[in-house]
Amino acid sequence: MEQTPRSIAWEAPGHHHVEKGNDWFFALAIIIVALVIVAILFDNMIISVLVGLAGTTLAISAAKKPAVIPFSVSVRGVKIDDRLYPFSEIDGYHIDEEDHKGPQLLLRSSRKIMPLLVMPIPVDYIDDIEDLLKDRVKEEKLEEPLLVKILELFGF
Repeated sequence: MEQTPRSIAWEAPGHHHVEKGNDWFFALAIIIVALVIVAILFDNMIISVLVGLAGTTLAISAAKKPAVIPFSVSVRGVKIDDRLYPFSEIDGYHIDEEDHKGPQLLLRSSRKIMPLLVMPIPVDYIDDIEDLLKDRVKEEKLEEPLLVKILELFGF
């Protein structure tokens, strides 16, 4: 009989990164400039400045590669980077093996801010992670929000 490990640890990028070409940034610039011009035409300088800053921030954020983050699942809870989520804070889990980005562990926490945690998991660890979670947390069908899926369509 194989024994369940007490802890499983791995590293993965913080989010799925889609490489964006020059066309993507050019389209973003056209949209931002158009919105700034519309705001100026409506004599709303504050909105024009905010849209310009938001567009610049979006471009910088989109160009940045995600950091590699350590993840772990243990008998104490789930750890993402330096933050431990004890099982008492986790209401449910789902392992999505069919996601186009690769297998993902979705956790529904009792926290009001960021109630859904999504972690990429290596294929080799799926069964071990399931063994650690199934006796401690209720399994339920979880999905990423529709807004996240829409943003992925646009390359975010």
